[in-house]
Amino acid sequence: MNRIAAIVAGAIVALMLASSMLFIVDQRQFAVVYALGEIKEVITEPGLKFKAPPPIQNVVMLDRRVQTLDSPESRPIFTAEKKSLVIDWLIKWRITEPRQFIRNNGADIRNVENRLAPIVQAAFNEEVTKRTVIGVLSAEREKIMNDVRKRLGDEAKQFGIEVVDVRIKRVDFASGITDAVYRRMQSERQRVAAEARSTGAAEGEKIKADADRQREVIVAEAFRDAQKIKGEGDAKASALYAEAFGRDPQFAQFYRSLEAYRASFRNKSDVMVVDPGSDFFKAMRGSGSGPAAPARK
Repeated sequence: MNRIAAIVAGAIVALMLASSMLFIVDQRQFAVVYALGEIKEVITEPGLKFKAPPPIQNVVMLDRRVQTLDSPESRPIFTAEKKSLVIDWLIKWRITEPRQFIRNNGADIRNVENRLAPIVQAAFNEEVTKRTVIGVLSAEREKIMNDVRKRLGDEAKQFGIEVVDVRIKRVDFASGITDAVYRRMQSERQRVAAEARSTGAAEGEKIKADADRQREVIVAEAFRDAQKIKGEGDAKASALYAEAFGRDPQFAQFYRSLEAYRASFRNKSDVMVVDPGSDFFKAMRGSGSGPAAPARK
């Protein structure tokens, strides 16, 4: 029994020793082999690998995939116009030199991110302060990201990493001036609206004045034509009257007397006191008649 127990114990120790000497490298990782605290080897090829048992050799795995670093906090940046902007950014990076990475940052990725974030923020500060608000928002946005990426190139090499991409996620005004900007935008829109209304009112008055002028012209022309037609009619009527009266002067005198009577006796409430023997009533008396009694109407 003691012999069997010794064999089993020996097998277990052998398995434990073998397991401590074997390790698997994933294709998404770098394997850094330490020998007595110093980097002995960096394994980049995936597969089953061997090493000396601890504490002679230890293995640390590093993620070789692309990592994302977001801006840890939003700080205001002044543009060339002295306008304060808040920019949220992100960068994509990955480990390219495992030895350099470990020497400068250790095996923890959070160490390099804590050191890299202020460097990225400083690069954005330098690029944004050279440009206007319009440039940051649209015209030169792509150039800012490219220039920041170039600035980070040398710094990234010191960390043993490569910056793959730089992006601006959001650009906004600082909270202290947002209300002022909105008020200025509102007043600008109100000014444009007032100009549009005044322009419309001026155009309306112009159209109305032109319509009134055309109306006056049309009425004047119509009155002129009416007076012309009336004059022509009166002239024609006068000619007809003259021709008719020329043929029979007595009838003409009688017609004029009737017109005078009609004009004089138009209203029933009128009272006239006249001499019946006057020539005014000659047409009523007829030829050879004596004076008539006074007439009232």
